Amino acid sequence: MTKSPILPIFASSDREAEPWHRCTFLSRRMHDAMLSQNGIGPIAQGGKAFFKGLTLVAFLAPIVSTTHAMTYEARQKLDLSEYTVKRPDASYFDVQERIDLLQETNNPMLMHQVTRLIKGPSCQQKMALPPLKDQIRIPGFYPSPEEWRFATRPLFQFEDTVSNLAGTYVASNDVYYAECLVSFLDQWAQADALMDFYYHWDEPQAWFGTESMIFAAAMAYSIVRPQVEGMDEEIARVNGWLNRLAHQHSSIPGGIQSSCCNNHFYRRALYATMVGVLTEDQELFRFGISAVYSALSDLTQESAFRLEMKRGRRATHYQNYALLYLITNMQIIARQGYDIFELEVDGKTIHDAIDFALEIIDDPAALGDLAPLEQYEGFLKDDQYFSWMEIYLSRFDKPQLSELIKPMRPVYNRSAGGYMSLYFMDPSEQRRKIIKEPERIEATRIFEE
Repeated sequence: MTKSPILPIFASSDREAEPWHRCTFLSRRMHDAMLSQNGIGPIAQGGKAFFKGLTLVAFLAPIVSTTHAMTYEARQKLDLSEYTVKRPDASYFDVQERIDLLQETNNPMLMHQVTRLIKGPSCQQKMALPPLKDQIRIPGFYPSPEEWRFATRPLFQFEDTVSNLAGTYVASNDVYYAECLVSFLDQWAQADALMDFYYHWDEPQAWFGTESMIFAAAMAYSIVRPQVEGMDEEIARVNGWLNRLAHQHSSIPGGIQSSCCNNHFYRRALYATMVGVLTEDQELFRFGISAVYSALSDLTQESAFRLEMKRGRRATHYQNYALLYLITNMQIIARQGYDIFELEVDGKTIHDAIDFALEIIDDPAALGDLAPLEQYEGFLKDDQYFSWMEIYLSRFDKPQLSELIKPMRPVYNRSAGGYMSLYFMDPSEQRRKIIKEPERIEATRIFEE
């Protein structure tokens, strides 16, 4: 069979078989027909599915094009050759500059965060977290919330661990925590962890969950790697593991007009961009950039993300949720020297999408006929959904956004960047935390369905 640039996905008719991901995309007949049209056929070996010539599928993914988002053919025609990794050691913020600022700041809120973090976690305890080397399978949240919480606990622990170690390094400027994070990730790399997860088109939870683990690891690692010396073998193993994870995970296209192209595509793009930078993988890097083009092409006249408006009463939440990953991704791209925040597609920029998000948060009536006016607002009580705002405010003056984020600071997102106020907030922006009435917020979801 001719080697193809698109990875074949084996669709098993036996739910109890043991293919690599047990991947099923649409029905077996439709899937094979789609692959055949593109000169691709599934490969089976020893009862397991495997992918030959690992490259990026989500970049090429929508073999059946969506109604509005950038089609498969359009993505194929994108010429992104001008985008290359220029600074493989550049994290998503200037780490040394921020360390220097934090050591000199008199901002009470930042000082409090630093004081809490420099107490330091136990590296020995962190290393005791066992790598997930067996198959990961996660039930849906809504039918089985208690089972979901139990299954996702190790995923949460991993993300909190890498973010905490990276944050402690920034707060303390103690390379011990940087070395601990490299050792922790090396332990997972040696176990080839996260490579085995269950995926079926109607049971994608493990796929969703592991995508955030990859970008949590990559972003935390980007903070510490340049500071670590004498661990060349460990760094080489972590680099290789993250690269394999990114290629393998992105080989699943996702559902038509949903996870192929919506916020889940933006999440995959986030790890692709960061891992692409870390490993100087131009293909991964450009895959991440392609998501920005696709998202901007998806904007309506009002600057709503069409695919996120399909979420009905959660349309406002998903407009914001898409921005969370797009802005974070764009920050990584910008750190490579590209003016990505001013990219314009069909007359629209990311600033337009932000303006619309603020408009519908303030007044759901601005949605018009795009979605019901009775919108879910629970996300406005959870600081993780505000993490992108810290990045944006570090670059642009936006008074409405500044007022919106103040009650939520300090902002922490365990997977998409960690301690975002600590890393990005201008000390003159806000000096003290706004004390709110205690309110119980249900344990945060690791991903959105």
